[in-house]
Amino acid sequence: MTGGAAPARVGVLGGGRMGAGIAHAFVLAGSDVVVVERDAGSADAAAARIRESLEHSVDRGTTQRSLTELTAAFTTGTETAAFSDCALVIEAVPEDRGLKADALTRAEGALPSASALASNTSSISIDDLAGDLARPARFLGLHFFNPVPASALVEIVVGAATDQALVDEARGWVDAIGKTPIVVHDSPGFASSRLGVALGLEAIRVLEEGVASAADIDAAMTLGYRHPVGPLRTTDIVGLDVRLGIAEELQSALGPRFEPPALLRRMVAEGKLGRKSGEGFYRWPTERSENR
Repeated sequence: MTGGAAPARVGVLGGGRMGAGIAHAFVLAGSDVVVVERDAGSADAAAARIRESLEHSVDRGTTQRSLTELTAAFTTGTETAAFSDCALVIEAVPEDRGLKADALTRAEGALPSASALASNTSSISIDDLAGDLARPARFLGLHFFNPVPASALVEIVVGAATDQALVDEARGWVDAIGKTPIVVHDSPGFASSRLGVALGLEAIRVLEEGVASAADIDAAMTLGYRHPVGPLRTTDIVGLDVRLGIAEELQSALGPRFEPPALLRRMVAEGKLGRKSGEGFYRWPTERSENR
């Protein structure tokens, strides 16, 4: 850590893969965390997901705290009223503009006026999402990367109305959870998604055209350009449906250079979503069914 402290109490709205990972990061940093889901079954699944992730951290020796102590630091529920004493709430629902706008409005209504609200969106405009909020100065983007426990980066996305003091606070929070912050101004796809999706879409086109196999395309980037993971394997990890949604968002804002390849659309229609479905550009061990 280079400075800053995690908030004493953090809320996460949405307990899927990303939300559970965000909760995991703040629990390890010493925060009490409450995760709110849409129904009791989803809340129970989120609790199991977070507990399993924390158990892995204990087994790997990345924390000196016991599993009992860590699991006592988070709760799950179904009502946003649980956010009433949170200093920070992070929205982590699926990448859909309507869902996020509704989730953020509900979360803000439960928060004290001095508390901060953030979206984990990877492509939707922060200024657009801020339009329906009563306190846009206390709102920004905190774009975490999948899988959150292993990722080293958080993209802080600054909207036109975001208070600079909040940006400074956010830098401290990211430092406190052991990750590196970068600060970008609101723009379609920000920096990370715009660059990552551009490479990923071109890799899919190369595969679609029969230029090389998925494994060889990825090897070109991991061995030739020293990328830690190739673009097609990364797409499988992110989720082909997620990547398609981001590409469509960028296409609408930035034009045809982000048009999704037909292969990507076909694979999503066939349910080949990558790691979470067991098959994408690669085959993966079948995971436990998840809501997100």
